[in-house]
Amino acid sequence: MTKIKLYQIDAFTNKVFGGNPAAVCVLDAWLEDKVMQQIGAENNLAETAFVVKSGDGYEIRWFTPTVEVDLCGHATLAAAYVLFKYYQHPTAVIKLHSPRSGLLTVEKHEDALTLNFPTDIYEPVETPEPLIKAFGKSPLETYKGKTDYLLIFSSQEEILAFNPDLNLVNSVDARGIIVSAPGNDVDFVSRFFCPQVGITEDPVTGSAHTTLTPYWSKKSGKTIMSAKQLSARQGNLTCEYLGDRVKITGQAVTYLTGEIEI
Repeated sequence: MTKIKLYQIDAFTNKVFGGNPAAVCVLDAWLEDKVMQQIGAENNLAETAFVVKSGDGYEIRWFTPTVEVDLCGHATLAAAYVLFKYYQHPTAVIKLHSPRSGLLTVEKHEDALTLNFPTDIYEPVETPEPLIKAFGKSPLETYKGKTDYLLIFSSQEEILAFNPDLNLVNSVDARGIIVSAPGNDVDFVSRFFCPQVGITEDPVTGSAHTTLTPYWSKKSGKTIMSAKQLSARQGNLTCEYLGDRVKITGQAVTYLTGEIEI
């Protein structure tokens, strides 16, 4: 029998039951892909992050309940939180290498953690008809990034009111659908629907902000912006546009620590 430490962390929040929950497993060596996918399914959270020490940093991979994904912000934030708090990482910056997304860093300053991620590359596209039907209206603008569609609307109230047809959302070839608008008390708001990867609505999506940050920076002329994801749990982020990289800052708290027996 193998025992693996498990941490469940609420990311992009400063209070338990807020933000986005992620599981984190710090491994001595990689498990079989099948086993990591089974753990992701058993945890039944948006993502489970697995990390393995490598040189002066770590390798990292992320699994939803159904698939391995290219990039996950909140689970990276959660993994860094665990490494700082429970593994006494000796410096203020953790280097994480993803086989799918390259070098990622997380910097600790007081009780906040800052992700440094590659900026998404996106382009304007025609809105897929299933998405117009799913959300019940046409967006002002539609873009397609590496993995997601971004639909722009005019108000925070519209974003809050959406109750999309998830079967139609699921029919679109993408990891998920970001909907966004200017915020009432932050620079921009968003929600993220991704039944394509086994999650109906992700509470707070760090990776989606690699698309949102450059879009809203160019729209507003600001390089540093406040953002809120308007899921039921909600989450707060500070985003900085650096050209080919973005910085995404948030907090995290521990919900549970435990042990898996497999």
